Amino acid sequence: MNSREKGKKGERELAGILKAHGYKARRGQQYCGTSGEADVVGIPGVHIECKRVEALNIYTAMAQAVRDARPGEIPTVFHRKNREDWLVTMRLEDYLEERRVKDEAAGYRSPVTLPEDRPGT
Repeated sequence: MNSREKGKKGERELAGILKAHGYKARRGQQYCGTSGEADVVGIPGVHIECKRVEALNIYTAMAQAVRDARPGEIPTVFHRKNREDWLVTMRLEDYLEERRVKDEAAGYRSPVTLPEDRPGT
């Protein structure tokens, strides 16, 4: 199978998994010749680059996700090798912001005291 076909198959596979988890996911519009949309769409606020390859340069893939993400979208790379689980890569700053929002919504405040939170600093 050539790499282009493998990529399309990976996008369909990932969209199917996301659908099974309740997202209205589908392949992006690049399949009909247009660009500017993520490889897979359906998770609000998340730009998905889908990579289905054996040897992945994750930094190059992440740079593509950052470059292509629209304002307000979190750039991510969903990737897997043959016979391996899907993984998701995102920037630490984006992960921490998502955690903070979810934690605050759940009424949880981290017990860690940051220097700017300490009295007298």
